[in-house]
Amino acid sequence: MTMVLSKNRTNLNGYVLQMFTDEAVIMHGSFPIMDESLPCSGRSIFAVLVGASQLLGLTAVVLTGVWMGKYHGGYAWDGSAQEFNLHPLCMVLGLVFLHGDAILVYRVFRNEAKRNIKILHGIIHLLALIISIVGFVAVFDFHKAAKIPDMYSLHSWCGMITMVLFCVQWVMGLLFFLFPVASSQLRAVYLPVHIFCGLLLLVMAVGSSLLGITEKLLFSIMPTYSLFPAEGVLANVLGIVLVCFGAVLGYLITKEDYRRPPNPEEEALSVHFKTLTEGGTPATP
Repeated sequence: MTMVLSKNRTNLNGYVLQMFTDEAVIMHGSFPIMDESLPCSGRSIFAVLVGASQLLGLTAVVLTGVWMGKYHGGYAWDGSAQEFNLHPLCMVLGLVFLHGDAILVYRVFRNEAKRNIKILHGIIHLLALIISIVGFVAVFDFHKAAKIPDMYSLHSWCGMITMVLFCVQWVMGLLFFLFPVASSQLRAVYLPVHIFCGLLLLVMAVGSSLLGITEKLLFSIMPTYSLFPAEGVLANVLGIVLVCFGAVLGYLITKEDYRRPPNPEEEALSVHFKTLTEGGTPATP
């Protein structure tokens, strides 16, 4: 009888010791429980795709800058056509490139503390929003000075819808996740909507840019467009680069293997999700 009690006590002590050891491991990160690293080949492909996305995004920004700078007289803020040139540059830089990178940080820094990544995500989106607003003001200011009607083209309609939804998306993200005012249940319900809308807005931004490129070319070089002038070729290449950027970003964002690995400790303590005591384990972006 004494031996049985002693054996049970030993098992119990071992169980308690293991429980505290496991908790310490989780709290201090001494064991790579959260580091569900991709296989070597998977990491290489991921790195190549991320690098390709940055190269494509920067190329799109540079091509836009060269297009407006070389073929349309550069940039100014005086109500002239040079002020209009800020519009395509700011929209490609803000609504496309920076917006895409703001989403991508959740994949690139997938094993970093979520709170830090959220702050970075919000800051990049804020920068994208400010630059995009500058681009919007530039085109309306130019139209006003040149007495050109506003909001009559398909490009302007799609661009305005994209811009308004982008502002709403940023404010909702601020109120739901960065400085949450909603309940944990409501945040958990809204999270998939927020993720979907972020990707949708990227698609809309690329689509609006393609419409804008075509519209600008028809206004500028319509008589010679079919003769493959240098400006037309450059603008067409810009459109292809934007499509490729959106495609690579879409793949990186939607591929399940590249998602942020679940972290029980963050999910238990985070203000974004239901706590473990409320039940359920919400998906992470």
